[in-house]
Amino acid sequence: MRELLIIILILSMAIWGSSFQPREAFPSYASSVSVIQFGAVGDGETDDSQAFLKAWKSICGSKSNAPPLLVPAGKTFLLNPVSFQGPCKSSSINVQIQGNIVAPHSSAWDGHDKKKWLLFSNVNGLTVNGNGKIDGKGASWWSNKQHQRPTALSFGSCNNLVFRGLMHVDSPGNHISVYGCNDVSISNLKIIAPESSPNTDGIDITHSSNVQIRDCTIATGDDCVAIGTDTSNIAVTGVICGPGHGISIGSLGANGGTSIVEDVHVRDCTFKGTKNGARIKTWQGGSGHARRISFERIKLESSDNPIIIDQYYCGPNDECKNQTSAVKVSDVSYIGFQGTSSTEEAVQLSCSESVGCTDIKINDIDITHSDSGKDTRASCINAHGELYGRLVPSVDCLLP
Repeated sequence: MRELLIIILILSMAIWGSSFQPREAFPSYASSVSVIQFGAVGDGETDDSQAFLKAWKSICGSKSNAPPLLVPAGKTFLLNPVSFQGPCKSSSINVQIQGNIVAPHSSAWDGHDKKKWLLFSNVNGLTVNGNGKIDGKGASWWSNKQHQRPTALSFGSCNNLVFRGLMHVDSPGNHISVYGCNDVSISNLKIIAPESSPNTDGIDITHSSNVQIRDCTIATGDDCVAIGTDTSNIAVTGVICGPGHGISIGSLGANGGTSIVEDVHVRDCTFKGTKNGARIKTWQGGSGHARRISFERIKLESSDNPIIIDQYYCGPNDECKNQTSAVKVSDVSYIGFQGTSSTEEAVQLSCSESVGCTDIKINDIDITHSDSGKDTRASCINAHGELYGRLVPSVDCLLP
C-alpha cells in the first residue's frame, strides 16, 4: 500500500510539472523582467532594439505593480532610435539600467528620425536608474557640422519622473532633454563629452515645472544645465560643472517669440574652467519675462564670465540688430560667489537698452582673477538693483 502511494505521488508531481507554464509576459523572473528574456543579445554589435521594445510592451501593459525592466550588467546593447511610449497601465514603471547602451554610428541613421535616439514619452510614474552607461557615439557626428544631431535621451510628457545614477557619454547633440514634464527628480548623474564637442548640453529643461536637479557632475561642450522657455519652480543643487558653458537660463525670445521663466534657484554649485558661470541669455526682439531667479553659494575655479546677463545673445550665423522689445529680466539675486575668474570682466550685466533689468541684487561676492597680477571688474548696460556686503569686484555700475 505504501509503495502504491509513493508511485501515485511521483506520477502526480510529474503531471503537475509538465502542465505548469510561466506567464508569457514575464518568462522567468518574479522580481524583474530582463531584456535578455525577449531576445536581446548584448554583444554591442547586434541590433537589440526590437527586444527592448518587446520587453517594454510587457511591463507597460501590466495592469498593476509592473515588475522592473532590467538592462543587465556585463553586457553592451546596441540600439537604433527607439521610442518607449505610454501611457502604461501600471501607475509606476521602473527601468533599471545596469549594463551599457550604445548608439549606432552616424552612417547607420539613414531612414531614422535624427532628432532623438532614446525617447520615453507619456509615461507617468517613471523611474529610470542604475549604474550603467549610455554612450551616444557622438564623435562620428561632431566632425560634420551640417548634420542634425540627435539628443541622446529624451523625456516627453512624463509626470512624476525620477531619473538617477547613470553615466552618459558622447551624445551627438544634447545629452538629456526634459520637456512637458511636471514633478521631476534628476540626481547623481555623470555626463561627459569633450570640451570641443558642439552643442552637447548636459541637461535641457523646457516647458516643465517642479524640477529638481542635484548632485550631478557634468563636463561637456556646451551648457551643463540649460533652462528654457515655459519653465517654473526649477532647483539646481550640488552640480559640478566644467568644462562647459555654465548653467544657463535661455536662450529666450528667439525669432521674436515669447518666453516665460519663473522661480529658478541654483545653489551650492561649482564651475571649473567653464566659458560662463551663472548666465541669463536672451535674444533681441523677444517678449515675456524671466524673474525670481537666484544663484547662491557658487564656487568658481578659473571660469570665464562668472556672472553674466546677456540680452544681446545672437547665433554665429544670424543677423542681429538692436530692437526695442526684449524679454524682461527682473528679481535676480547673486549671493555668495567665491573663487577665481579667467577674465577681467567678472560681472557683466548687459541688459536691453529699451527694457532693462530691474531688481538685481548682488550680495557678498569675492571673485578675483586667476592671474594674481590682474584685477577683476564689472560692466553694466541699463541694469538696476541693489548691492550688499563685500563686493569684489565693485559693481558701481549697477543703477538704483
